[in-house]
Amino acid sequence: MGKRIVVCGDDFGMNAAIDEGMLRLAAMGRLSAVSCLSLGPSFRAGAPRLARHDVERGLHLNLTQTLEPACDPLPGLRSLILRAYAGRLDTRWLDAQIARQFDAFEAAFGCAPDYVDGHQHVHQLPGVRSRLLAQMARRYGAARRPWLRFTAPGGLDGLPWKAACKARLIGALGAGGLAREAATRGMRTNRRLLGVYGFEGGRRHYARLLQHWLFNARDGDVLMCHPALHETGGDALARQRRAEFDVLACAPLGEWMRANGVRIGRLAD
Repeated sequence: MGKRIVVCGDDFGMNAAIDEGMLRLAAMGRLSAVSCLSLGPSFRAGAPRLARHDVERGLHLNLTQTLEPACDPLPGLRSLILRAYAGRLDTRWLDAQIARQFDAFEAAFGCAPDYVDGHQHVHQLPGVRSRLLAQMARRYGAARRPWLRFTAPGGLDGLPWKAACKARLIGALGAGGLAREAATRGMRTNRRLLGVYGFEGGRRHYARLLQHWLFNARDGDVLMCHPALHETGGDALARQRRAEFDVLACAPLGEWMRANGVRIGRLAD
């Protein structure tokens, strides 16, 4: 049977180039999950098209990147981490942010998300995870409860030290606490997280990393990615998103997966 992994595209709803890239990869069977910024500027327009694809649709909880110009700016990742670890999060603000994003997701798709994760992995931070899991329990009960993306790093064999260190750092910021609270509430998670790197290096570098991740993959892992069909904004991040799309859409990916005994699937399956 081989190893079945979830290939998850992040940031759907941020802009049309990202949305189009993910829709094309979903149609090719190269993605099995798409994480949605439900308050993002292109989310409402893209959601009906995404709903036609056989992928899991997730809520990509955003507490750090301001996507609505008319609203108060969000605090940024560094500030949010410091507040979370100092126990100084405004719980009323946090509950309202979480509720608005669930409401927008449900309004677009008419159902609960299949899973929940976080933009810049904020869903795992202390203080955030407890409020998030409590809202999920109230909204969905036990029968319809989404699974959670677990951020502990998967196998790191062969990866450059910078990518390996970043993967460990992300996991250290809250993976253990999230796993414990999820288990207490009977919520499911993926096994481990692959796909973490410095978001740079172009197509050739990303192709090498992807082959390492496929080699290290185990059944139930999530491979995170950030593709886009076009470069929007002209910055390094936009160029790397296009590089990811090119590699994920290329014909050799099928050969790399077969060589490593990997196939793409949904965690719910």
